[in-house]
This record gives sequence, structure tokens and C-alpha cells, in this order.
Amino acid sequence: MSEPAVSVAMEDRIAVVTLDRPDRLNAVNGALRSQLTESLRRFDRDDSVGAIVLTGAGDRAFCAGQDLDEAAALEIGQIEAWLTAQHAMYQAVRDLDKPCVAAINGVAAGAGFQIALCADWRVISPDTRIGQPEIKAGLASIVGSYLMTLHVGLTHNIGLSLTGRLIDGRRAYEIGLVSELADGQDVLALALERAREMAELPATPVRVSKQQFRALTQAGFDAALRAAIKAQTECYAQGDPQRVMQAFLERRKR
Repeated sequence: MSEPAVSVAMEDRIAVVTLDRPDRLNAVNGALRSQLTESLRRFDRDDSVGAIVLTGAGDRAFCAGQDLDEAAALEIGQIEAWLTAQHAMYQAVRDLDKPCVAAINGVAAGAGFQIALCADWRVISPDTRIGQPEIKAGLASIVGSYLMTLHVGLTHNIGLSLTGRLIDGRRAYEIGLVSELADGQDVLALALERAREMAELPATPVRVSKQQFRALTQAGFDAALRAAIKAQTECYAQGDPQRVMQAFLERRKR
């Protein structure tokens, strides 16, 4: 059986889904991908659930991105299946017909940043770091840069994608990447409040409105997956991800 990587709880009609690998800053691995995807699909079918809150275990990270132990060990022939599973995880957030609020209670980078961008509403503290550092790990910025086009203009997108730098929550709010700011200890409470407000709205217009937003962006999202498979295959063929990630893993052992 897979290690427990996602925990769930109910707060009245709100399903709280927690990325639960705090010792690894809630980084995405196979167990987290599959458990998050399954949990979201299950809650979307559950009539007792009015809205969903996504958050991370502990107080350091929402999700620090892809687990580098997994990514560094990939072979070229595994990339398509790996990215397709990653795409399914993001799609599970996008496919929710119920409101989804991300309580960004710590760093959200790479895959974690992208999970948050797929939510309907994002709450963050002013000093929490967020961004798209995949280029620093030897990976092309493809799906994350596409998702950012839905929120920010090209100048900010290029700046974040090509430098890999993280910005704080206040700056993310100023440029439109997040919805609302809260003091660090209040991020989850405010996310739950917003989720409750949206859960009280009539369910059918919420559902069909979300379906229309999804229809407007699905072709671009699917194209980003195809582009990511091609781009990351090229990166791995050149050896950049393996070299950069292995160097990081070696430093972490010291």
C-alpha cells in the first residue's frame, strides 16, 4: 500500500484536504498524486460536501514542489507517464464542480504552486514565498507558465518562469496570482470562511459557471501537457535535470 500522503477532514460541509508529507515539505510524489486525485474526485461526488479547502501539513509549506528523489530517478521512457499522472492531479482540481479554496500556509513552489493556481480562490500570508522555480531544477517551465497566463501578463510570467525566483505573498497579490492576504496564523481560517460562503451559494449555477471556465481553458491546458512531455524529454535527454537534482540531493545528505 502507498504511504499516507494526503489526509482529509470535514468542517461542517467543507472538506479539508491536506497534503501530508511535512517531513518533505509536502512535496509531490506518486502517493500524493494518486491520493490527492482520488480524494478530490470522491468529494466532488459527495452531496454532503459544499466546498473544498486545500492546504499543507505543518507550518513550513503548502507544497514545495516535485519530490526530487522521484524526479532525479526518472528515465526518459517514464516521462510521458509521469507527466500524464501529474496532469491528472491538476485536472482533478480543475474538474471540481464545487468551489475550491487553497489555503497557502507555507511555501508553494513548482507543482505546489500549480496545484494552487488550479483552485478557484487562493489565500496566503504576505511573507509566504510562492513561484515557479522549475528551471533551477533543470526542467522547462511549461505547465506552470501556461497556468500563469490565466492570471498574469507575459512580463510577470517570463520573469517568474525564466528566473525561477520566488516572490512573497504580498507581491503575488499585487500582480494577481492570489486572491486574498491573511496573517500567517489566519490563512486556514480565512480559507474556511471563504469556502463556507461559496458553499452557501446555489449549487447549480456554481457548477455550470465552473464548467464554462474549464471549457474556456481546457484546450490550452491539454496543449501544455503535450508541450511539457516534449520539452522535459528534451531536458532529460541533455541530462540537465539529473545533474542539477543529483547535486541538490548530495548537498542535502551532508
